[in-house]
Amino acid sequence: MIGRLAGRYVPAGRDGRILTVVALIDSTGTGLYLAGATVFFLRAMLLEPDQIGLGLAVAGCAGFVTTLPMGLLADRIGAKRTLIGMQVWRAAWFAAFAFTSGPVAFTLIASAVAVAERAASPTTQMLVGGTATAEDRTRTMAVMRSVRNVGFGLGALLATPLLAHHSTWAYRGVVLADALSFVLAALLLTRVRDVRPPRTARKPAPLRSLWGFRDWRYLLLASVNGLLTLHMTLLSVALPLWALRATTAPPSALPLLVLVNTVLAVLLQVPMAGIAQRPDGALRALRYAGLALAVCCALFAAAAGTSRWTAVAVLLAAVLALTAGELWQATGAWDLSYAYAPPDRTGEYLSVFSLGATVQQIAGPALVTSLIVPHGRSGWLALAVLLAVTAAVTGPVVRMLARDQPTAPARHATRQA
Repeated sequence: MIGRLAGRYVPAGRDGRILTVVALIDSTGTGLYLAGATVFFLRAMLLEPDQIGLGLAVAGCAGFVTTLPMGLLADRIGAKRTLIGMQVWRAAWFAAFAFTSGPVAFTLIASAVAVAERAASPTTQMLVGGTATAEDRTRTMAVMRSVRNVGFGLGALLATPLLAHHSTWAYRGVVLADALSFVLAALLLTRVRDVRPPRTARKPAPLRSLWGFRDWRYLLLASVNGLLTLHMTLLSVALPLWALRATTAPPSALPLLVLVNTVLAVLLQVPMAGIAQRPDGALRALRYAGLALAVCCALFAAAAGTSRWTAVAVLLAAVLALTAGELWQATGAWDLSYAYAPPDRTGEYLSVFSLGATVQQIAGPALVTSLIVPHGRSGWLALAVLLAVTAAVTGPVVRMLARDQPTAPARHATRQA
């Protein structure tokens, strides 16, 4: 029974298993870096906080504007080659990070890294879609997401002894270890089957594709999904801010609430991804995500003005609803974004789809801190209504796509050669 249970967390195909190991190595290095990045910037690169913020903002813009061109590149040369190039690119620039200082160098290197960081997710999804059967595609993505969460935690733990030394070389070690993880990931990716992009009579010019994306139905789907990825900001920004400013919950409860989310995300992502195998399962997953996040926002509102432990209990319920919304959103997004992307433009479409989440990452914190939290309960209830409406419009949006591409959900029902 234990073996059967463990088997649910292992992709069926050899390529999927390799990609899962790549995800673990990549995320462990990233977790190590994220745990020590601020200390490294301040003490090794000798940056001021405002210089860090400005540099990361510029890097975010660089990643945003290059996501679609990177998708077009994947369509031309294949997802495997593109992803290997991204890993090598990141390794080189992180190695450069370790031996530079000053705001100009920081901004340039952070921008170069962001080019690959933003495009890595849709390119990885493209590679999984090309090497897995339709039945195993979403489950493989779910396994990889669970493994990535484990890797982030493992990397943070590994960073602890390095940061305890309080030396420049220890801080550099954190960055160089992350660079090494990308090299190892690139080497492993060479063992994945090479799936070439479908040949077409004529490839569109890159600039024309960049400025001429006309599939407004797919853009609507990307926008709906982008709004549902608000769960990331709700957990990282809204939860601590609201809990400390508007509720009587003790600050010590916050790490435990985040831990609950992390553990459940690791344990439940794969089982909850099974909904995608049912008829209209991916559509229902996105719809459930919107409703669960609406419940989360209503519970945030209810936590204000209650007693100490009642506030903790209500916030815990909100985190449970948020986690369910997070897992359903990921499942629906993986399946629908790939199913309705034309086979010869998968990289382009998946890159466009990922821009919805990128916009949320940029605008979400401002939305929460400027419009939701200052308005208290009414702000949270308004957001709950918006998310419920988003859940309601998901069906019509997907049905419009289905009318345009009626055979899309069956795409890649068999393993590609």
